[in-house]
Amino acid sequence: MQPITRHEPHEPHLVVRSADGLTVAALRGELDLVLVRHLRPELDALARGSGDLTLDVRRLTFCDATGLGLLARCAERTRERGRRWRLLCDQPWILRLIRLTALGDLLRPETVLPGVPVPRRERAPGTGPGPGPGPGAVGPAA
Repeated sequence: MQPITRHEPHEPHLVVRSADGLTVAALRGELDLVLVRHLRPELDALARGSGDLTLDVRRLTFCDATGLGLLARCAERTRERGRRWRLLCDQPWILRLIRLTALGDLLRPETVLPGVPVPRRERAPGTGPGPGPGPGAVGPAA
């Protein structure tokens, strides 16, 4: 059994950058009921107060139904204001969840956006080289 690594409590789960009417919010960690409760007010404020909004979820290590609900809520609120919504996601397990829940038309995930760097992925010990978890790792690919 592989150990499950956790992020240090002092590491932020949300990093926001804004420039020229575009806001990019990068999420990391486990987007579950506990984190959603903390992030909902911040993401609601971004959807209300920012221009175009891009949500980068490439560094998520877990996402449950409440996490998908938060993403859907952000997309709806951003578009209701006439702003452009983009979801940056390159993780097959999240893309599969979006497809299985029929949220593709709402969330419209994109795997690459020009000018947005690819994040370095954390790996659990013994998961092998390359981005993301390797064979035998406990997590999204299981």
